[in-house]
Order: sequence, then C-alpha cells, then structure tokens
Amino acid sequence: MEQNKQQATLYSRRSKSIRRLYFFTVILTLAAMLVLAIYSFRSFYSNAVDEALALGESTLKQEVEQLNAYLDKGIDVLQVTAINIESMMRRRQSNEEILHTLTNESKYYMENIDSNFTGVYGWINGEYLDGIGWVPDDDYVPKERVWYTDAVEAGGESVIVSPYLDAQTNTIMISVSQMLYDKDSVVSYDIALNRIQEITQGISLNHQGYGFVCDKEGLVVAHSNEEEKGANYKKNKTMSKLLDKVYAKGETNFNMELNGKSCTVFSNVIRDDWYVVMVVDNTELFRNVKNVLIRNIALCIIIFLLVMIFCTIALHRASLYMNQLDDSRKKLDSLNETILGILAKTIDAKDKYTKGHSVRVAEYSRELAKRMGKSEEEQKEIYNVALLHDIGKIRIPNSLINKPGKLTKEEYDLIKLHPVAGYHILKDISENQVLSIGAKFHHERYDGTGYPNGLSGDNIPEYARIIGVADSYDAMASNRSYRNALPQDVVRSEIEKGRGTQFDPRIADIMLQLIDEDKDYQMRESGEEKKTILVADGDRKNLKMVKSIFKDEAMYQLISVTGGKKALEVLNKTKVDMVFLATQMPDMDGHEILEQIKAQYTVPVVFMTANEDSSIQKALELEVEDFLTKPFLPSVLMEVVHSVLNK
Repeated sequence: MEQNKQQATLYSRRSKSIRRLYFFTVILTLAAMLVLAIYSFRSFYSNAVDEALALGESTLKQEVEQLNAYLDKGIDVLQVTAINIESMMRRRQSNEEILHTLTNESKYYMENIDSNFTGVYGWINGEYLDGIGWVPDDDYVPKERVWYTDAVEAGGESVIVSPYLDAQTNTIMISVSQMLYDKDSVVSYDIALNRIQEITQGISLNHQGYGFVCDKEGLVVAHSNEEEKGANYKKNKTMSKLLDKVYAKGETNFNMELNGKSCTVFSNVIRDDWYVVMVVDNTELFRNVKNVLIRNIALCIIIFLLVMIFCTIALHRASLYMNQLDDSRKKLDSLNETILGILAKTIDAKDKYTKGHSVRVAEYSRELAKRMGKSEEEQKEIYNVALLHDIGKIRIPNSLINKPGKLTKEEYDLIKLHPVAGYHILKDISENQVLSIGAKFHHERYDGTGYPNGLSGDNIPEYARIIGVADSYDAMASNRSYRNALPQDVVRSEIEKGRGTQFDPRIADIMLQLIDEDKDYQMRESGEEKKTILVADGDRKNLKMVKSIFKDEAMYQLISVTGGKKALEVLNKTKVDMVFLATQMPDMDGHEILEQIKAQYTVPVVFMTANEDSSIQKALELEVEDFLTKPFLPSVLMEVVHSVLNK
C-alpha cells in the first residue's frame, strides 16, 4: 500500500512538473514571438514590396509557361503531320492521297485537338494542297508567301511565322511551317490566337493591372483589353518608350512613368520573338501593405492562441494520426507501383514475341542512376519513367509491332512516331512531368541523329539519355521475332561503339562496367523454351482448325487428342503449359476432366464450348482461365494463349 502511495505521489509530481514545463514553454514562446514580431514587422514593408515584385514575376512566368506550352502544342502537331506527309512522299503516294490526309488531319485537329487550328496546307510535290478546300486566286504564288519562305530559311526546323491581324474576323493569326526532306515541299497550318487572348486576359497581379503580348514589330497579339488587340504600339509614343525598355531588358521588372502614373512593368520573353508585359499602378500595388501589416499583427496573436489551444488538445492524438497517415502513404505507394506495373505489362503485351522489356529497362536504368550517384528518390523516379517509356506503342498497329521479320523503311517511320504519341499521353500528368520526357526523348542520339527532335549532347534530358542506353542494351540482349538475343561480347562491342555517337559516354561507360561484372550474362531476357499446349476435343475438324492456327507459331508446340482419357495420359507423361478442353467429348465430360486436372496439376485450362449453356458457369466455378465459344476467330484464340501464358 505504501509503495502504491509513493508511486501515486511520484506520478503527481511528474504531472505537475510537466504542466509547469508546458506553461513555461507557452510563456517563453509568446515572449519570443513578440520579440520576433517587433523585429520582423519593422522590415515588413520593404519585404512586402520585394514579395509583391517576386509575385509579379512569378505570375508572369506562369502565364509565359502557358503561352509557351500552347505554341509548343502547335509545333508538336505540325511535326506529327510533317512525319506523316514525308512518309507518304517517300512511298510515292499521289498528291490526291496526300490531300485526303491533309483534309482528314485538318478536320481531326479542329474537332479533337483545338478548334483554333484552322487547317493544314502546303506546297507539296510541286503543287499547292489545302486541307480545308480553300482555292487560291490565280495570282497566289505559294513560294513567295512568308509561310513558305520562313520554313525554307529555317532549313527543316519548325518555325512560327510572324503574327498578322485578319481584318475580316479581327483575329490575330500565325502560321506554323516546316520544310520537308526534299528541300522544296513545305507543310503549314494556321492558328487563330484566340486561346492566347484568353490566357492574356488572365494576366494581372491580384486582379490589379493589365497585360499584353506583342512581337518585335510592336504588333499587339493579345491584350487584357481585347479592344487593344491588333494595335501597333510602335506608333504610340508612350507605349513605344515602354517597348524600347522591354526589348532592351527582356525578362525583368522596372519602374516607369506612364500617363502621369508611377507604374511597375514586368516583362518576359516567349520563344525569343514575342514579349509578355504586365503593367501595374504602384498606388494600387502597395496600397494595402499597411493595412495588411496591422491585420497580420492581430492575426498572429489570434493564430498563436488558437495554435496553443489546439496543440494542447491534439498533442496526444498526433502520434495515432501520424501512424495512420504513414500506413495510408505506404498503401498509396504500393497502389501506384502496382498501377505502373500494370501499365508496363499492358505496353509489353503489344509484342507477343517479348515480355518484361519495360521492367528490365526500368531495372537497368535504376542501376545506372544509382552508379551515377543519384539519390534513392531519383532512382525510384527514373525507374517509373523507364517503365512507361514505350507507352506510345499503344498507338502503333499490332500487325506492325508483331511483324515476323525486319521492318521496311516506311514501317520503321511509323514505329518512330511512338515517342511523340507517348509524350502526349503522359505530358498532362502534372504530378510527375518527367514521365513524358522519358517517353519522348529515349530514341534521341548523343550526336543529334536520333528522333523525334534530333537533340544532341546534354540537350537531351539526362533521364532520357539513361533510358536510351538501358533500352538499347535490352533490345540487343532480348529475343526478337527475327533473331535471338545477341551474344554478350557482341552487345558489349555495340555499346562501346556507340560511345559519343549514340550514347552519352559517361553513361555508356557505366553500362560497360555492368556488362563486365555480369560474368554469367544474367542481364538478358530469360531464354524460354517452346510452350506446350494440349488441345482435347472429340471433333476432329476443330482439332484440324486449331492446328492450322498454330502452324506458323514457332513459339508453341501443339499436342492434339480426341478424348479426355488421352488428355490425362498426356498430362501424366509430358510437361504441359496450357490446356484447351472441349466441354463435350465421347469418353468423358469436360467438367469431369477439369476436376481431375485441377486436383493433380497447376496447368491453366481454357474451355471450348459449342453453346452458351450452363457449362460456362460450371467452368467458372472450377476456376477455368477462360472459355471460347465455337466457332471462334483465330485472333481470339491467339490472344487468349498470349494472355494466359504471360500472366
């Protein structure tokens, strides 16, 4: 009893000590806060001014990013069109066929990408073609038009032609053009800058001031006040002085007297040709700083009191909440990894000759990043980027992906579209924007001869350079429809040969080090033997049909039997990877055979039924992998085989 009293007394003393410490901490914190507040608020005004300027620069930069993104979108669309037209020209397709393509793409761009993209046209194979059916006047000379001359001067690079005002629609227009491979043909399309106007109307600093976009000639491309759109500020004395400073200073801010008012001018540059300007009246800009100062003092006191109250209440709950949050984060990370893995398998499922390519490339990329000194977070990030590097192949036809032989040049040109397609699929994932970088640039070469943009050296994003090495290595170390995996010494020789041309030398050296450490050539696609498939069906015609489907499939060995007992005999003697089982056979019922197979073997079973009766439900209850209803398409059968064996 005395011991219990002593423990209670000790607990009481500790509780009082904790309470005293808590109150002492509160008082000390309040005192420190007051001292800090007095010191901080003395410099608040000047800091607030700096913050306002920084906010203005940040606001304008965000608008610039939106404008650049919109113009980049237009260039990307043109590049896709140019690739398609060049491919048709190389295949010597007629101008009538090319015009049909221009018409379809014009309609598609306007209806599905942006209604402001007003049609594709160009000088192609010595003839003017227009995707929206516009017929020029007799005196119209395409090669004298600025959309043509600027494209030729750019030498094959995409170029944005200087904007102009359409007098009939009061719309600012630009043309995006690109010269094609024959050095004579040019493809182009016009963009109505309505979206640029919409973005510009949002330029302001806390709803104060106005903004505009102009080119080097002083033409106002867009303005917060739409009535100013199309004006030439070079002809306005006041605005001309403003533009002179903007042109001279570029990306900056400065003070200037405008119409008798002191103003702060923020400026930035778009694509070295256009300028974005935001003008804010200084009276409006700094009017509320003093009021904010007073409110902040009062707010700090209130917040301090509330924080102390809520901290006292929530302190004992915090550990529980943090544990729950940690568990939720782990589950979310696991879910994200699962989703990325499923996407990678979906990509690889396009190619029936290979599997696991995306995962292997991701693993090689992570190891390269690790040896380059990247953090664990960066290693994880590049792993995820590499998992999805080939997602653009979803847009490539299966017949081309799975062609049993080398591709023709025209077919290879179509394959080369997958980085652009992958970029557009992934670029809107704002939480992880580097995903799209790996997809678009992993086929660029260090010497600038890669695709789709022909970047070179360090201009290629580092993640893409890493993935490019890992992707090329796995391509050589994996089986393909037209060859087996290359010997390790050949792979090493090709990596070494590509240093400084195809690959970043530093990354290539690390890959060579990995190869040298891989004495048993473990870094390769696992060499799998032929898969053995057993087909049991009492209908010989059906067996003959299945055999004809598999006759050109070298990856599979087919065993055909006409009864259930024979099927069980085969399973007893031979390793079988998959079974196709008819529900009706002369000697045994298909469900009876299925029960025996499930009891003795782990082989996956697919039912073949001639009707849609209750046998399907029975099969599902016995966990059959799938079922086919006769007659079935050959493509359906092969898809089931591929999906089940690569599960």
